[in-house]
Amino acid sequence: MLGLLGTLNLASRSLQTQMTGVEVTGQNLANVNTTGYTRQSVEIQTSPDISTAIGPEGTGANVVAIQQVVNALLNTQIQSQQSTSGYWSAQQTALQSAQTSLGEFLNGTGSATSSTSGDNTTDTGLSGQLSGLFSAFQAVATSPTSISARQALVSQAQTLASMFNQVNSQFDAARTSLNTSLGNDVDSANQLLSGIAGLNKQISTADFSGATPNDLLDEREQDLENLSNLTNITTSTGTNGAVDVSIGGQTLVSGNQVLDTLQTYDAGGGQLLVQTATGGVNLTLTGGSMQGTIDVRDGELATMQSSINTLASTLITQVNTIQGGGYSLTGTTGANFFNGSDAATITVNAALADNPSLIQASGSATATGDNSVALQLADLASTAQAGLNNQAFGDSYDETVAGLGDSLQTANNQVTNQTAVSNMLSTQRSSVSGVNVDEEMTNLMSFQRAYEASAQLVTTLNTMLGDVLAMKTS
Repeated sequence: MLGLLGTLNLASRSLQTQMTGVEVTGQNLANVNTTGYTRQSVEIQTSPDISTAIGPEGTGANVVAIQQVVNALLNTQIQSQQSTSGYWSAQQTALQSAQTSLGEFLNGTGSATSSTSGDNTTDTGLSGQLSGLFSAFQAVATSPTSISARQALVSQAQTLASMFNQVNSQFDAARTSLNTSLGNDVDSANQLLSGIAGLNKQISTADFSGATPNDLLDEREQDLENLSNLTNITTSTGTNGAVDVSIGGQTLVSGNQVLDTLQTYDAGGGQLLVQTATGGVNLTLTGGSMQGTIDVRDGELATMQSSINTLASTLITQVNTIQGGGYSLTGTTGANFFNGSDAATITVNAALADNPSLIQASGSATATGDNSVALQLADLASTAQAGLNNQAFGDSYDETVAGLGDSLQTANNQVTNQTAVSNMLSTQRSSVSGVNVDEEMTNLMSFQRAYEASAQLVTTLNTMLGDVLAMKTS
């Protein structure tokens, strides 16, 4: 039998067990608002019993572990979701920047309606300036000898050319910004890889010594989720609680070692992509903000900039071809209206800008009042162009803006959907791993009462021991 002293040891173990429960509950309550914290629980087991003549007799209880309440499947799903969310968030940000570059602000969802309705564009954007140019040509056709009409035409053409230049510059700046963002993401990923390897080392050391490094596990999970936001990762469980991390099929973290890191490289024309720093292996990324940035830079933004350049070059060619065959008020011919070859280089011929009478609006060298060339230039507003997929200038531009609107709407919808999914998964994880104040307060009361009862047992045993000692000395 345990006897008085054995029972006193039982009470002592019970006090320590209940105290550990109070401490763990207090830790949970203290971290109720800590991001990434995983609720902990004490695992209590019955102490080994002893055999007696009347059967096995219990010796109390011990705390055998302090464990995280975690669902590994949910963590994996959240990592995957982070990768998808990062991809679409990067797309959304870049497309919103492209909208600003075009100077066209779509409706609140980023949607575009009919590409021929004009609802996709604004008077202050390229579409409005294109319409203004053709209206100015029409004004010259109406008053072919009017210097003021010609001056207004030059002014409108200069405004349009300047806007082409500005839009192209903003697209270049957007591409540079996306390359910078990609480089920053790579730097952040390398820091996270290093952090994960360091945490692996600490976790493995603790695990080898028999400890359970719950806070370190939480910190590593946060790093893995943050890395997943940058790019899709593959993880596998190593030895002693370590996690190995692979990106694009390349193992970058193995245990406490960073086998390789990431870097950007120029694939040509300033097109930055990602490869391993030491091995030089070009990586095919899937998901995450890195791939989202690459896809929108080399996809929608490149397509839109190309469309704007094609629009500008076609306008230059058509206007110069028609205007170059006409005659000015002074009888001269053969001068270009625009200089340059695309949106980046388009300008108005300085000679015409200095002297609008040199605009070749007449079809005759002697008939200064003739307006046949000016009318042809005005008719370009509705003339289908082979270089623009047989669309007129305005319709072609509206289609470009509509494409932007469709892409932006898709990105907006995806971000909304991914946010909803992320919230759902986070709620599910919180229901398993999160701290519930009511539940913890109930646990606290339970441990408190058990501690009080164990203390009362000590008091009772103390009295009984005193009685025994009194009997011995009496």
